[in-house]
Amino acid sequence: MPKILVVIPTFNEAENILRLIPLVLKQAGGVEVLVVDDGSPDGTGNLVRSMAEADPRVHLLERSSKMGLGTAYVAGFKYALAGSYDYVFEMDADFSHNPREIPVFLKSAREVDLVVGSRYTNGVRVLNWPMQRLLLSWTANIWTRFMTGLPLNDATGGFKCYRIAVLRGIDLDSIRSNGYAFQIEMSYKAWRKGFRLGEVPIVFADRNAGTSKMSKHIVYEAFFMLWKLRFRSMLNRL
Repeated sequence: MPKILVVIPTFNEAENILRLIPLVLKQAGGVEVLVVDDGSPDGTGNLVRSMAEADPRVHLLERSSKMGLGTAYVAGFKYALAGSYDYVFEMDADFSHNPREIPVFLKSAREVDLVVGSRYTNGVRVLNWPMQRLLLSWTANIWTRFMTGLPLNDATGGFKCYRIAVLRGIDLDSIRSNGYAFQIEMSYKAWRKGFRLGEVPIVFADRNAGTSKMSKHIVYEAFFMLWKLRFRSMLNRL
């Protein structure tokens, strides 16, 4: 039975985390959860600690302050590498990613090295987003494919399953981005390393509890990351 770690970064997700973790754990044998909590003032870390004390499949990595999504995932990936896991998921804590999709990802991961949950495969599969945000996300993905050649319909999505070999093959200490840019950078580096990428269609539902972490800084970071990757790609061809 493969050993699977689902990495879930949190900041003020007390309203969601107690419901989410049990759902994740029941999706497949061998599943464990690592919550990376950035010192949530609402007590998210304390809730997860209590769950971890009662269930050895639940793990908590606490950080003293809000340090960003990308660094949280990198910390989780390093935890997975030290723990000899076979597959590593990343997913949001707010139920925008449906835990019941985990078996679908695992099935696809038999054939590819990195599985990305796509909101833009087989149509647009996003619920409860304002049109402005949907257009921004959809356009960003078109622009990403144009700038980098990355063969993904949804390069900015944050529901993914990695074979552990992918995380071993990427220099995690070189990752500097957060937000959308982090998702693009990780997929791009995996692709450039020759790992096989695949997508499974998912339905993305905007959160109904807690507060969104989206900001203008995240959008700007992704824009400049694309130019950085394009410049790097041009240098490689030369």
